Amino acid sequence: MSSILYLEGSSGISGDMTVAALLDLGGNRTKLDNALNSLQLDGFSYAISRKKSYGIAGCDFDVHLSGHPHEHDHDHESGHPHEHDHNHESDHPHEHNHNHEHRNLADVYAVIDRADITEHASFLAKKIFRIVAEAEAQAHGCALEEVHFHEVGAVDSIADIVAVSVLADDLGITECIVTGLSEGRGFVRCQHGELPVPVPAVLNIAKKYDISLRTVQVCGEMVTPTGIAIAAALRTRTELPAEYHIEKVGIGLGKRDFGRANILRVMLLREESNPEQVYLAECNIDDSTGETFGYAMEKLMQAGALDVHFIPCFMKKNRPAYLLRAIVPKVLLPEIERIIFETTTTIGLRKIPLERTRMNREEVEISLPVGKVKAKKCTWGNIVRCYPEYESVRQLADAVGIDFPSLFRQAQEMGESQLQLSGNNE
Repeated sequence: MSSILYLEGSSGISGDMTVAALLDLGGNRTKLDNALNSLQLDGFSYAISRKKSYGIAGCDFDVHLSGHPHEHDHDHESGHPHEHDHNHESDHPHEHNHNHEHRNLADVYAVIDRADITEHASFLAKKIFRIVAEAEAQAHGCALEEVHFHEVGAVDSIADIVAVSVLADDLGITECIVTGLSEGRGFVRCQHGELPVPVPAVLNIAKKYDISLRTVQVCGEMVTPTGIAIAAALRTRTELPAEYHIEKVGIGLGKRDFGRANILRVMLLREESNPEQVYLAECNIDDSTGETFGYAMEKLMQAGALDVHFIPCFMKKNRPAYLLRAIVPKVLLPEIERIIFETTTTIGLRKIPLERTRMNREEVEISLPVGKVKAKKCTWGNIVRCYPEYESVRQLADAVGIDFPSLFRQAQEMGESQLQLSGNNE
């Protein structure tokens, strides 16, 4: 199987800790630099360094905001975007004034749109920001459009969220396990008084996305809205595999002193080839248009469905209809149910537990006379197959002026040949 990202939140999670951990895991620094520089945001810079927290070495990602001495001190997160008008000051020696510029969600999306990042990284960044904005809107009893991120917090969080999205995309993360996040206790001070820990936005995200929290004997905020939003956006599983191998470990450092190591450990796991339990959600629909079906499929796939298809069928009274079937991880069932009811006309659905076995998958690169393309190497026992990636072949075909079918066949044949040669050399 492909590698699975495991977020071990024993010290909570924040945006900057996640960026640092993914960098330590092997995320591409050049891609990160290019993405953050392309945001065209004034007044911020960042530093990446190696440090220690209570003897444990890791990576530190620190955003510096011009004129603000907290210098990205939102490890547990003074500058997180739940501050549309009530900025946390738990670690700040100053108060933010109200004369700063504010950004709403559309403004943030516009910044992300001009970034030089992949389509998937852009989608992930917007997804994370929307999760935060929805949680803030609920916490403050206002419409999503009325949520405004304070200029300082917005820049801080845009840098973190775009960085996480770029690095997760670069690492090829498609599956992510979050088993629970440790949270502190007490209160954090904001401009309008004190907020209890966990802060309202964190609670709202934990509830909506069914992320478990465990309270530890630490005074302070260990889980930030940005951090838990990242976990919610990436997560596809809630339990570790019964058996797995650890391929790589990354450690991101937090900045608060909790009296113990303040780190976020992330791991790339390789699961043993045991059957994987998934669910089949299905329903019969006889009164929807083709456009509705297309929209529903798009939303289900974006939400993390493993596969979605429609099968022609006949219902009672001999009515022609379609059977909608979505294969999903168990953790996504509530969200998949919501999307099906919101986007189709069905009034009920069925959920069936299944087991599936997948071939092990690995990303490889195929060298062709006209360039390189990405492909999947799929293995199961002695069976080895190579499947060129459509987008990669299409881009090369357009660039060199070769028709897509010919280049795709050439890539598949060359890939099979290279894999056989590699196998013979092992």
